[in-house]
Amino acid sequence: MAMNVGEADDEIIGAINTTPLVDVMLVLLIIFLITIPVVTTSIKVELPKEKNLVRETKPENVIISVDRAGKIYLYDTPIKNTADLSERMKKFAAMKPQPEVQIRGDGKSDFESVGRVMYSVQRAGIVKVGFITEPNN
Repeated sequence: MAMNVGEADDEIIGAINTTPLVDVMLVLLIIFLITIPVVTTSIKVELPKEKNLVRETKPENVIISVDRAGKIYLYDTPIKNTADLSERMKKFAAMKPQPEVQIRGDGKSDFESVGRVMYSVQRAGIVKVGFITEPNN
């Protein structure tokens, strides 16, 4: 067995391997082809801006509260039932301009009690009804 020690079989390769370069360029080309249609849209639309308006309680607003047990209060005065509330709301419905009714419902109360208040206010002819909530912090 003979071994060639000293002969130069190893030649220096002078060519550049372009396979990794082509792979990177194809990936970049695919990324650009996917993202360009997303950036440019054909229909121009004016999107609405988000606003969080703080509602102020005006003196002419009517505030109805419903506690956890389902008891109804007009301002701080307890109301017997929804029929009595409806009769009191008719006085506010006759005002010009009509005041806004704001309902404060306890978070632990049944929806049924708040729904009955809403129905009574609707039967009385009140048009503007809102809910008072606490913002998430």
